[in-house]
Amino acid sequence: MRQIQFREALREALSEEMRRDPRVFLMGEEVAEYNGAYKVSQGMLDEFGPERVIDTPIAELGFAGIGVGAAANGLIPVIEFMTFNFSLVAIDQVINSAAKLYSMSGGQYSCPIVFRGPTGNAGMLSSQHSQNFENWYANTPGLKVVVPSNPYDAKGLLKSAIRDPDPVIFMESELMYGDKGEVPEEEYLLEIGKANVVRQGKHVTLVSFGKMMKVAYAAADELLKEGIEAEVIDLRSVRPIDYDTLVNSVKKTNRMVVIEEAWPLASISGELAYIVQRRAFDYLDAPVIRITCADVPLPYAPTLIEASLPNVARVVKAVKEVTYAKA
Repeated sequence: MRQIQFREALREALSEEMRRDPRVFLMGEEVAEYNGAYKVSQGMLDEFGPERVIDTPIAELGFAGIGVGAAANGLIPVIEFMTFNFSLVAIDQVINSAAKLYSMSGGQYSCPIVFRGPTGNAGMLSSQHSQNFENWYANTPGLKVVVPSNPYDAKGLLKSAIRDPDPVIFMESELMYGDKGEVPEEEYLLEIGKANVVRQGKHVTLVSFGKMMKVAYAAADELLKEGIEAEVIDLRSVRPIDYDTLVNSVKKTNRMVVIEEAWPLASISGELAYIVQRRAFDYLDAPVIRITCADVPLPYAPTLIEASLPNVARVVKAVKEVTYAKA
């Protein structure tokens, strides 16, 4: 099977859906003339023209609102934020308009819109450009929140997001756009809300999503050297969450460690810990442990970034705690 970059998988998904349905269009900063800030939309202006690949001013509130209005009137907008840190400027349109349109209209209006762009840290970009808001958006009824971890999932999930009748928050990683992975040439869709058990194991369940899956994989490799077989689960989406897959895994492994690149308070990992203890308490042989970002704005210095973020050593230490292995 061919290998393509994460950005290429996203581009294929966008282009295929725009060819399939003339109602789909892409709008955001630098998506057209500049071929996209991360080159996701490279070449799309030439194919689809300026009416369907639309450059905007630096005005997220404005073009997010245009997107919501377009969706209410029968179009399917894909709104690109240069980073989800900038989505805060448009959060009123996302939370109070897109997410509530169907409910507050009594089902008369749907809002088929995708808000997409990078989330989380991307190196030395300091506090205002390194935040994770997956849990913020996942807290909102009416939204779906997707966080893919590889090119295959990115393409299949983005195509499903564009076809979804509800607003979807689609969060990528700036550090993963160049990652390569196997992607079929034939069309495929992935169900939003279905987790993926990417590695079987029997001693502990490791759960993550997005680029933190790299930490989960690396930690599982390290643990295997010491005879600890970790089952690794990629959530893929954090609203809806596939609780059944997590609970069934914990019933087998009796332990769980969750890895999340976000602050600890009111996090996705806190929700997962609650659900597992609520639905699988009698199967747990140890408390659920969460590995999150430090509870501070992300620093600029690379040494402090490394100290703040989840890493393999912290995951291995947590697994040894829940398995009562010698550190």
